[in-house]
Amino acid sequence: MIVWIGFLVMIFTFLALDLGVFNKEAHKITTKEALRWTTLWVSLSLLFSVFIYFAYENHWFDLGIRHGRVTGGMEAALTYLTGYVIEESLSMDNIFVIAVIFSYFQIPQKYQHRVLFWGILGALFFRGIMIAAGAYLVEQFEFIIYLFGAILLWTAYKMLQSNSDDIHPDENPVVLQLRKFLPVTKSIKGEQFFVRKGGKIVAMTPLFVALIVVETTDIMFAFDSIPAIFAITTDPFIVFTSNIFAILGLRSLYFVLASILDRFAYVKYSLAAILAFVGLKMLVLHPLHLDPPVWVSLVVIVVLLGGGVLYSWFHKRKEEKKRGVTTNDETKLPEPVDKAV
Repeated sequence: MIVWIGFLVMIFTFLALDLGVFNKEAHKITTKEALRWTTLWVSLSLLFSVFIYFAYENHWFDLGIRHGRVTGGMEAALTYLTGYVIEESLSMDNIFVIAVIFSYFQIPQKYQHRVLFWGILGALFFRGIMIAAGAYLVEQFEFIIYLFGAILLWTAYKMLQSNSDDIHPDENPVVLQLRKFLPVTKSIKGEQFFVRKGGKIVAMTPLFVALIVVETTDIMFAFDSIPAIFAITTDPFIVFTSNIFAILGLRSLYFVLASILDRFAYVKYSLAAILAFVGLKMLVLHPLHLDPPVWVSLVVIVVLLGGGVLYSWFHKRKEEKKRGVTTNDETKLPEPVDKAV
């Protein structure tokens, strides 16, 4: 229990410094600033794996001792890193959806950080509940593993079939229910989530509506990502910490990738392949008691994700080069006219 409390205190301290000190004033997050924050969160996430190693190697706070099975430091650290990479890679699809939500509700860039910050607090709470429930179910009912595997395969299939036209933020059921009780203002009211008159809340702002949609979207994504990490480990501490560090890095990663998401069109196929790999691992290898070493899963996931990123980049470069060559060869127009076209 002490280690859980210590971890949560550390996370809430980071978040308090984030909003209360470094981002106290609303401002547009530049790519350079977002890269610095992304580097910081990734570094902290990797540094935490060192703590995992020593904590499980020496069994601090009884970590690594569960149901008569002893987990060593190296195995625990690799498991944590694998879970972190899975969650961080799956969050890339979440980033695309968040970009659509902000665009739909016309949230100014200087207020987007505030929405994501409060979204993180909600994610901490809901993911904690879902991880606790998942860990309990996996320990009590072995067939849950097969259910998780089937969910991941179905999610992989749906991911391949999905596109931006399938996202309808204004049809979110939670938002529709809230609108029965409170109207929504037509414009942003600064950083305010609500409009108050006489001390009473009389309306919601688009900022709050966007927050609700982001939050409920994260819960839906958690139904996909949390089963994925249970294929790697059922240790609740490793599942929770890897999830939380991935979520914390999601905000800064959003500001880095949001403007260049179109360059990673084929990453979707990598994510679907990762989900399919983990799902098949649950459905095929688990019943045969053929569990590959954790490092094998880590390598497969990194190769699949890296392959999607590289292929997307090379394909985009090829398309841009081809368009440039076609324009020069076919039109033969002077430079000013070509720009006008």
